[in-house]
Amino acid sequence: MTLRIGIIGAGRNTRSKHLPGFQKIDGVEVTAVCNRTRESGQMVAEEFGIPAVCDDWKELVERDDVDALCVGTWPNMHCETTLAALKAGKHVLTEARMAMNLAEARQMLAAAQRSDCVAMVVPAPIFLESESTLLEMIVDGFFGDWLEINSSFLSGGYDEGAPIHWRQRRDLSGNNIMAMGIVNETVRRYAGDERAVIAHGKIFTPERADADTGARLKVDVPESLGVISELESGATAVYHCSSVARPKRGPEIAAYGTRASFQLAAGQASVAGPGEDTFKPLGVAQEKRGGWRVEEDFVDAIRDGKEVTHTSFADGVKYMEFTEAVNISLAEGRRVELPLP
Repeated sequence: MTLRIGIIGAGRNTRSKHLPGFQKIDGVEVTAVCNRTRESGQMVAEEFGIPAVCDDWKELVERDDVDALCVGTWPNMHCETTLAALKAGKHVLTEARMAMNLAEARQMLAAAQRSDCVAMVVPAPIFLESESTLLEMIVDGFFGDWLEINSSFLSGGYDEGAPIHWRQRRDLSGNNIMAMGIVNETVRRYAGDERAVIAHGKIFTPERADADTGARLKVDVPESLGVISELESGATAVYHCSSVARPKRGPEIAAYGTRASFQLAAGQASVAGPGEDTFKPLGVAQEKRGGWRVEEDFVDAIRDGKEVTHTSFADGVKYMEFTEAVNISLAEGRRVELPLP
């Protein structure tokens, strides 16, 4: 039986990853699309050969020729569209960032648990090739116990004249800050959950122009963020995200253990073994190399009942809880204990 996919929000990631990904899978058809405007939706439909264009995402959710939804909107729509889709009995793949805040993420998880549908968040796309090998090494005790995790993602350069981006608007991005959730999701795979966080953030340009209207809008999402977290294991994890630092650098993650360490940088994994003071490239066997297979994993979960590992709604709630704690710390200037009530 053909699996029919509807697209709500056809932004850059949807056009570059999800649409080509779905269309190369046998027995999968993208049947309808709804974008911010009819015109942009029609352009996407023509580019990818999608039969139907909807003016309203709610119309798309109710279509009989849609079995599953790919939600590629900004975070402000993720919760509402997901809840509607699950209620209509449709499987859901939602773009990261999962939701605006922890309360929405918990609503989405509860709805998924009540349904018989697959619910999946687009995972952090970084360093997938070496992941399974590193996880095996961790289980085997190669690195010992974690002491420190250091991560950074410097994604831009200071430009006070640039127009406001949706990621700089809390009304569109919620509590999400730059790539913090992506990096935290990745760190958690290797080092586990947090016990507490404390954060500091800075906005350098408090207002920016809207690219469409020219109106001056408030920037209310930090452009520089530092987070120190204590992990449940007792290790310390440090995060630095910036959209103003130039030259661009990252993402980079380094994990230091009692026996050995690893580093993820420039798309490559390196390891410093016991007694070694330098990182050397990690050899990953061909059969163990991971990669981007988000669309295949979503389809396999629907068709074959395969477990969602990258990334389940439960995992998404975890990084949204981290995100919530960071925002509480920023607002109140204090250490925040986890888990949150």
